[in-house]
Amino acid sequence: MKGLLKALDFSHEIIKGVVEKGDRVIDATAGNGHDTLFLARRVGSEGKVYSFDIQKEAIENTRKRLWEEKCLNQVELIQDGHENIRAYVSEGISGAMFNLGYLPGSDHNVITRPQNTLLALKSSLELLLPGGLVTLVVYTGHPGGEEEGVELEKYTSKLNSNIFNVLLYRFINKEQAPFLIALEKIKIPFVL
Repeated sequence: MKGLLKALDFSHEIIKGVVEKGDRVIDATAGNGHDTLFLARRVGSEGKVYSFDIQKEAIENTRKRLWEEKCLNQVELIQDGHENIRAYVSEGISGAMFNLGYLPGSDHNVITRPQNTLLALKSSLELLLPGGLVTLVVYTGHPGGEEEGVELEKYTSKLNSNIFNVLLYRFINKEQAPFLIALEKIKIPFVL
């Protein structure tokens, strides 16, 4: 046993139990490509990863990482905000990962915003297949991060518990440590 996992590591562990070869998934925040590569390996050449980032630098960093690891073919890199997921993805997904905040090593003024992240989360939950999982790793130690965390907790805590299981994973004695919100779709809501 390694001890308690950090939020990002725990998000990978629980996604491993859900995402399989041939699946369709979303990386809502490409960043430097670590989560995109992780997902690309999970879905294999038969699957598809939709990887979003608004910054050209992030898309290029991700493209380079995928190319070096021979995982570029199963990934669609999209230089657009994750709030526009529905413009690119229409089929059901088995998972989505959000690693919020800013691009490490880049401009810390370019951050994920609560209103955009909530739109992206809602789209991801609509696309999510039963048994699927969405993970959000939330960083509160930068300007705007705490507000985003509060808004996401408020929204996810009110989701219908007959449709979603919602997990909050946080170290309560570490004030600004990243935390994880994980959402599992139990079933599709009945609609007339």
